[in-house]
Amino acid sequence: MAVAIRMKMMGRKHQPFFRVVVIDRQKAREGRNIEEVGTYDPLVKDKSKRAILNLERIDYWISVGAQPSDRVATLIKKLKTNKFGVASAPPAMLAPKAPPAPAEEGAAAPAEAAEGAEASS
Repeated sequence: MAVAIRMKMMGRKHQPFFRVVVIDRQKAREGRNIEEVGTYDPLVKDKSKRAILNLERIDYWISVGAQPSDRVATLIKKLKTNKFGVASAPPAMLAPKAPPAPAEEGAAAPAEAAEGAEASS
């Protein structure tokens, strides 16, 4: 039996929540798992608190041949090295644009005449 460590979706629409589970590779994404080894909530603001994993059990399962998925491997690496990145500051607000200068009547007349000629053709 090939065993994988992957995420199992438990949330609902627009509210994602995942359990990190040890599961037979051929089971469905929401199928029956062998063991639950953590959770991942992408909506938590603090990046270091998004993933809660039992690293001892994960190390055990990897030692007996379980393969972590790409995303789970990234989570494990970030938890072990404690590198979650820092949220960047939002960009500075820009000053509002100045309103356009009023057009002179003499300059606007030829432009309007050209548009009127095209419309009547």
